Amino acid sequence: MPQPSAPRKTLGRPPRISREEVVTTARRIVDAEGVDRLTMRRLATEIGSTPMALYHHVRNKEELLVLLLDDYAARTLHRPELPAQPRERIVVAAASIHEALAACPWIVQVLTADDLMATSALWFVEQIVDGLVACGLTPERAVHGYRAIWYYTAGEIVVRATAARRRTDDDRPTYRERVFAELDPSELPRLAQVADRWSPLTAEDTYQDGLRALVDGLLASR
Repeated sequence: MPQPSAPRKTLGRPPRISREEVVTTARRIVDAEGVDRLTMRRLATEIGSTPMALYHHVRNKEELLVLLLDDYAARTLHRPELPAQPRERIVVAAASIHEALAACPWIVQVLTADDLMATSALWFVEQIVDGLVACGLTPERAVHGYRAIWYYTAGEIVVRATAARRRTDDDRPTYRERVFAELDPSELPRLAQVADRWSPLTAEDTYQDGLRALVDGLLASR
C-alpha cells in the first residue's frame, strides 16, 4: 500500500528583528571586518532574516551607518567638564573627539568618506567653533578653524591606525625603514642624524602638542 505522504512544511514569517539587533549585528561586522564588508544582504544573513525585513528598520546602508555613528557616539563620546578659558575649551573638546575616535578608526573612515555625522557629536563641534569665536575669530573663520582641527584629528587617527595595522600584518622592515637605513649623511644630514630613531619618534603620541600648536596658529592669524 502506498505510504501516506508526509505533511508539507509551511514556511512561516521570518523571525521579528529589532533595530537594536540590527545595529548590534552591524557593529560586530564592521568591528571584525571593516565597513566595506557591511552590506544589507550580509547583515540579513548574520541576523537570520531577509534584506526586505531590514528595510522596515533602515532604508539603506547610509542610514545604517548613521545609526552606527549615533550608537557609537552615545556609548563613547561623553561630554567633559569644560574649562572657562575658550582656548582650553577648544583643546578639551577636540581631544575628547580624538580619544573616542582613536579607539574605533573605522568611524573616521565613514566620516571622511561620506557626508555623514553623528548628531550627538555636534555639541563638541559647537564648543570648538564657539571657543574660536570667543577668542576673536569671525564665525566664518571659526568654521575654517574647526575644519583644520578636524582634518588634523582625522588624519592623525587614520595614519596611526594604518601604520599599526601594517606592523601587525607584517613584522618585516618597511620600505621607509630600509631607505632610512641607507641615507647619505652628506646629502640629508638631519634625516641621517635621526634615521635610526625615526620609527619610534614618529610613533609617539604627540596629538595634543600638535593640537595646541594648531590652535595657537589659528588664533595668531586673526
